[in-house]
Amino acid sequence: MCLCGVDYFSTLGYQPSIAFEGAGILSPIATLVLVAVTLFGALPIYCHVAGETPDGVGSVGMIERIFRGWTSKIFVLVLVGFAATDFVITKTLSAADATAHLLSNPLFMGSTPEWMHSQIALTMFLLVLLSAMFIKGYGEVVGLATLLVVTYIGLTAIIIGAGLLYLMSHPELVTQWIDQISSGDYHLHHTPISGKGPWVALLIACLIFPKLALGMSGFETGVLHIHLIRGTEEDPSNSEGRIRRTRLLLITAALIMSVMLVGSSLVTGTGTLIPVEEFRMSPDRGKAVDRALAYIAHGDSPFAVCPFFGSVFGTVYDISTILILWFAGASAMAGLLNMVPRYLPRYGMAPEWAAAYRPLVIAFTVINLLVTWCFSADVSSQGGAYATGVLVLMTSAAIGSLVDLSRKPRPAEPRLQLRRKGKLAAFGLISLVFVYTTTANVIERPDGIIIASIFIACVMCMSIISRIWRSRELRLNEFRFENEGDRMLWTDLCTDGGFRVLIPHRPGSRSLADKEIEVRRKHRIPAEVPLLFLEVHSGDTSEFHNTPVISIRQEYGRFILVAREVASVSHTIAQIAIELGRSGAPLDIVFGWSIGNSLQLAIQFVLFGQGDVPNSVFDLLEQAIPDPTRRPTVLVG
Repeated sequence: MCLCGVDYFSTLGYQPSIAFEGAGILSPIATLVLVAVTLFGALPIYCHVAGETPDGVGSVGMIERIFRGWTSKIFVLVLVGFAATDFVITKTLSAADATAHLLSNPLFMGSTPEWMHSQIALTMFLLVLLSAMFIKGYGEVVGLATLLVVTYIGLTAIIIGAGLLYLMSHPELVTQWIDQISSGDYHLHHTPISGKGPWVALLIACLIFPKLALGMSGFETGVLHIHLIRGTEEDPSNSEGRIRRTRLLLITAALIMSVMLVGSSLVTGTGTLIPVEEFRMSPDRGKAVDRALAYIAHGDSPFAVCPFFGSVFGTVYDISTILILWFAGASAMAGLLNMVPRYLPRYGMAPEWAAAYRPLVIAFTVINLLVTWCFSADVSSQGGAYATGVLVLMTSAAIGSLVDLSRKPRPAEPRLQLRRKGKLAAFGLISLVFVYTTTANVIERPDGIIIASIFIACVMCMSIISRIWRSRELRLNEFRFENEGDRMLWTDLCTDGGFRVLIPHRPGSRSLADKEIEVRRKHRIPAEVPLLFLEVHSGDTSEFHNTPVISIRQEYGRFILVAREVASVSHTIAQIAIELGRSGAPLDIVFGWSIGNSLQLAIQFVLFGQGDVPNSVFDLLEQAIPDPTRRPTVLVG
């Protein structure tokens, strides 16, 4: 929970400031709406996702299973782009806010040379230091995350508790806040509707709560880490135990964060303990911007909130905030290290090294440094992209859960049918709420979708280039077999070496007898030379790695080898020819001509493993077997 919590809980470092910027003194009411959406929207959705993905593939993996083929791959690539936006910006934004807290601390500013006061340089240093932790080992990351979360939550609870006690003991401050709301003085740059009064204030809070969406981050990383959770003492990989404990993790984290969000918004967002002008960005940057709770911890409030709040306590709190914000990237990095190797290399849309731990850490560190430089390590300029990534993932999880539930078989019992209908209605309503939240956020901060689109475009371009570049790899995972008899026959064919001519045959085009007559006549193959016919049936051609299902049958004395569920026709033929020729002389593979436009055939090969099959097989064999004397011969005619 703490590994996920460094992302989720660390948003308290900047969430109160963002809440006031978006909702003014209505931020406590808007935060209540946000908490309701969290507890009654995001939490049920991700509990469902956890139940469907005990292997740790998360909502993206659940959606991948709903769809098939290239439709599934495109959905996944787009979602990976949004996830990359979420996780990468989590690291850069959190590190930038950690630096902002550091540069706002008078002790640090007064005891360090001026060259150490660069926002960009310090942020980059924190990112490199975090990556060094991951290169050292994953166990150290989890242990440090636990220490940081417990310390930070404890200190934050003290600040929030002291602030709430002060408000309770000084009811005139609460009355002042309520009077401002009643008069319509919300301290907002723009209100979606005009008017005043409690119902108008509540409606405005419901309309603008999407601006506070960063307070919902952390759920996706929670389900992505399910495979790290012990199922039971006896069986750590027990799926039911993992699901139950993951749901407990999500519920516990959501409840803790909900209490913290409501409490922090009451302490910082009423315009009392922190004056409104301290949240202004111009003409002078207010002291509470991006560090509202730290402002109170340093004793900067015009009210004596707590006798021991001051520079000492504030510095201690700054240190814990800086550390958890710096370490918030650990959760994001863990999510990236879980997600990218699971999809892109398997699709052929990233190099094989992208599945390796340390090279991937280095690659993401370089990306983080580049993003930090592009945004000048500014927190507010990255908030839109962060919120967009978080909300799109949550919206896709909600819609995916709705589709997944609707596709499940209907139970026979009436009580269960009614429960299913109620759950479908609830998931539908939650999906609509998230669609609205995401749309409102995109309209309000279009820079977020622009940045996310850049990430998606990069993922797509890299995927296309990699798929083309790797299309010539002989990418067999394994041969599967219809039954044990087919496995034994295949072994006999490979070791016996009796068949030296392989003839790929397209079922339905002509009879085997006619094809055999034509092949023997055109290629002058004597009748005593046995022919082995090969039928290849495509499966999901969007898959990259090939795992054909082999079966063998006889028809009128002819042996027919059948390969089903293949990802690529060309790769399957080449691999079968190599395996059959290992124990003797190389085979002759006899093809007919491939008719069609050369560019069209090339695209068909990249996307579907077909196209100009003879030339493709020849190229694959040439790369796989450099020695021409051991290479199967490709004959076309």
